[in-house]
Amino acid sequence: MGKRREGREAAVQFLFCSDINQELGPDDIDNFFSTIRPASPRVREFAKILATGVCEQRAEVDATIEKHTQNYKLDRISAVDRSILRLAVYELIFRDDIPNVVSINEAIEVAKRFGTEESGRFVNGILDNLNRALRAESDRSTRATPSAADAEPSA
Repeated sequence: MGKRREGREAAVQFLFCSDINQELGPDDIDNFFSTIRPASPRVREFAKILATGVCEQRAEVDATIEKHTQNYKLDRISAVDRSILRLAVYELIFRDDIPNVVSINEAIEVAKRFGTEESGRFVNGILDNLNRALRAESDRSTRATPSAADAEPSA
């Protein structure tokens, strides 16, 4: 398994723990790695960046998940799937250095490993819906932004 996949899995495990025990926050991630989930320094570093980012952007991430789930409130989604979705949505919205297709594929694989039999399809459906919306938004903003060639010449 690659270091980034392992980092994502570790981040999901931390997010799951913090979802169950809401007293846990980003300051507890080092303790998480030293007591619950040992990992190499590279894996730990990547997981910490991701988990901290999700925690810092959780309100927007959760609102985005609820917007793109049909007939589901966030608390109706299993804690495992919710943690996976939080991580993937964070990557899709806030991590321009990670291609959307990679974030989605990684989330599906993590869901297959840690979730139920249906988790992979469930996560894929939500993330695909969000990805289409992000692409449409990007297309609209690209069309709305005039290029330098369209600018009026100065007198």
